[in-house]
Amino acid sequence: MVCAHNEEENLRRLLPLLYEQNHPDYEIIIVDDRSYDGTYDFLLEEAAKNSKVKIVKVNEKPENFNGKKYALTLGIKAAKKENIILTDADCTPASNNWLTQMSSQLASPKTINLGFSYYEQQKGFLNTFIRFDTLWTAIQYLGMALVGKPYMGVGRNLAYTRSLFIENKGFTAHMKVMGGDDDLFVNQHTNKGNTAITLGEDTIVYSKPKTSWKLFFRQKIRHLAVGKHYKSGNKVILGLFSLSHIFFWLILGVQTGMQVELYFVIGSFFIKTLLLYLTFIIACKKLGVRFNLWSLIFLDIIFVFYYSIIGLKALFTKRVRWI
Repeated sequence: MVCAHNEEENLRRLLPLLYEQNHPDYEIIIVDDRSYDGTYDFLLEEAAKNSKVKIVKVNEKPENFNGKKYALTLGIKAAKKENIILTDADCTPASNNWLTQMSSQLASPKTINLGFSYYEQQKGFLNTFIRFDTLWTAIQYLGMALVGKPYMGVGRNLAYTRSLFIENKGFTAHMKVMGGDDDLFVNQHTNKGNTAITLGEDTIVYSKPKTSWKLFFRQKIRHLAVGKHYKSGNKVILGLFSLSHIFFWLILGVQTGMQVELYFVIGSFFIKTLLLYLTFIIACKKLGVRFNLWSLIFLDIIFVFYYSIIGLKALFTKRVRWI
């Protein structure tokens, strides 16, 4: 299922890829969320040519309701199938087996399946940093899920059952929160017993990255601000992880400035570097993606400053802008 707001161009790229999915029985639900471009007319043409396409039209939303959550709710209620596979209009599945892989994991007692979404590789440092940040996020939420502590998912590649959504009244608990249609819903309902993870090259969904630092920062602040609504235990674990990341480089810098024994500083740096490279090598292999590892240490140092600033901004942000 896909929610679309003025996404005609992206849907023209996405729909042919969805038609080619190797799955015996599926429907493609596109929720046209108050589009004013050619999205609806294009969808009407596609629905006339392909019976799999089902259009849900949103002309207006109720007051005090988040637009995307309302659109998703209507789409899920209109679905005839039990398994709901979510992605965005600007995404592209990596293979024709994506739908089968994501849906096959949803069998009792598994009602949630977490997938991985990566950003398309482009030229420039911004794109490299965005993909680094995306890998870090995936290492955290998929790693936690693998050890039985799931806490979030990414709506660009996420699956859950219609029954789970309906029986728990969908997004009601956080309908007024901007964003969180993916991670807050998963955070609220996920547990060790009901959550599966699907990894591998065939299961990736690629998305278009932001092309300016301003848009990327705004997007990241929105994502981090949603984290304030996570369960308390999840916030503690994530907070400790972030602080340990920041304090390592801070303490190493202080030790260097205080001229602490050189062997201790070099040893700490060596261990940190080794663990960082091993983590990314294993993660890239498991996820089925490539990343230029030569720049990891530099990116990690930049990430500490970036995350400190953006994290504090998100913590004290009461209202966020949707992009």
